[in-house]
Amino acid sequence: MAVDFDIHSKGGYENIVTTADVNVQNFLRDRLSEELPGSGFLCEEEDRHDLDHPYVWIIDPIDGTANFARGIDQCAICVGLKDSHGMLMSSVYIPRTEEIFTAERGRGAWRNGKPIHVSERPFADSILCTALPVYHKEHAPECAVAILDVFQQCNDLRRFGAAAPELCYIAMGRCELYFEYLLSPWDFAAASLILQEAGGYISDLKGNPINSLEPSGILAANSQANLDRLETIISKYMQ
Repeated sequence: MAVDFDIHSKGGYENIVTTADVNVQNFLRDRLSEELPGSGFLCEEEDRHDLDHPYVWIIDPIDGTANFARGIDQCAICVGLKDSHGMLMSSVYIPRTEEIFTAERGRGAWRNGKPIHVSERPFADSILCTALPVYHKEHAPECAVAILDVFQQCNDLRRFGAAAPELCYIAMGRCELYFEYLLSPWDFAAASLILQEAGGYISDLKGNPINSLEPSGILAANSQANLDRLETIISKYMQ
């Protein structure tokens, strides 16, 4: 998929934005405003935080911008709609693999229109999706030790470099566990509903429900038992 774009730094090699990010966000904001007049927006680029509305769109125009800029498949367009009760509907589109994950609250989750569900694999046969905290490298040592502890108890680990695809991979049974030290809400909001509607579980690092409008550490798993075990391991190393 050939796309022309320019790359700009937002504060170092690890934090970049492309013109594609901005163009996708502007397109989505304009079209969604037409579809749902009066709704608010929480977006990654241009710091658009407009939350004083009954309905709020949470948008990451490109989750995994570093992957996108280097031609790596794991990058996604994420759109979620939140109301007063939580996430209402969401979509995560991975254009380079032509996969679109969708969910509606209380109605299930789908990949390319077909229902999906988490796997039933136990912790010992689980794949962990994770990453060291690239924006908070001062916390890399404790995260590394925590990841090593999980790795020694599960099957294996993967580092795809984009939160939303990883959470969707758990939703469809490709992987089973997830840990990230800190994410912005647009990184996980849309995918969190897909995961939960597919039978999965998600929490902050202390096992509490997540707030889809606030930054948070994230744990996720294919079962409550696996999430509880993951939280027990991770909590030994996190302040």
